[in-house]
Amino acid sequence: MNKQEKIYVAGHRGMVGSALIRKLQQEGFHNFALADSRQLDLRNQQETQEFFRKEKPVYVFLAAAKVGGILANNTYRAEFLYDNLMIEANIIEAARLNGVKKLMLLGSSTIYPKLAPQPMKEEYMLTGLLEPTHEPYAIAKIAGIKLCDTYRAQYGCNFISAIPTNLYGPNDNFHPQNSHVLPGLIRKFHEARTKNEPFVTIWGTGAQYREFLHVDDLADACYFLMQHFDEPGFINVGVGEDITIIELAQLVKRIVGFSGEIRHDLSKPNGAPRKLLDVSKLNSLGWTAKIGLEEGIRSVYLGVKNTL
Repeated sequence: MNKQEKIYVAGHRGMVGSALIRKLQQEGFHNFALADSRQLDLRNQQETQEFFRKEKPVYVFLAAAKVGGILANNTYRAEFLYDNLMIEANIIEAARLNGVKKLMLLGSSTIYPKLAPQPMKEEYMLTGLLEPTHEPYAIAKIAGIKLCDTYRAQYGCNFISAIPTNLYGPNDNFHPQNSHVLPGLIRKFHEARTKNEPFVTIWGTGAQYREFLHVDDLADACYFLMQHFDEPGFINVGVGEDITIIELAQLVKRIVGFSGEIRHDLSKPNGAPRKLLDVSKLNSLGWTAKIGLEEGIRSVYLGVKNTL
């Protein structure tokens, strides 16, 4: 990547996009084409194509998406499918029409079947039924991966896809209803400690396993892959180890300093029993995650505790 050439980070105000900007700036990149959702509606094809014609980015990181946890995914099913399909299709087509040198699509581990063998290898996509609560979002992300592949095959575009595991970090969404599990737990335990409540309730049994990657590690991996990965399909990005939700809750409880008990709402869904990515392909290229989970959660909590 040439440090003088222009980079478009779609979704630069979000958790992933802002981490990408930080990483690129650290590496000496400062020529960015940026527009937030108030300035550019990526669901609108004409607006998106006009932006690309005007800015002429050379590299594109497609990190813009409508995202949320189980509740948000299950409640706004049509929006999660439509919005994400339109964002991906409009950016990928505009990138082709305007001669983008390389594009990276950021997907999601929801693309894998609910009962996929663990850890999940890249070839397991489309080998079984999806987790129902995340199905619309997953279908949109699968479509984005296939768009990159078909544009590569038909038009010769150097468009690649990366599939991160569950993410957390600065600029995460700590909304009480629409957040993912880790920021949701941080908020719950913080509020319970602040209000001196006797317990915190978590969804389901807590027996399900999840893998968590700090978003700064993801940004580092994306920068690495833009220079070292040029293949159809996609590549997993994760840490290669997971933790049960109850263990995660206990870790967050300790970091936040909450002294009450943890209770379970068994009427709420668990989601998939396990979602661990096989990261051997990425590791073989020479990249591994660096930020430990406890270290990462502590730094996140230190940064947000006065704003929750």
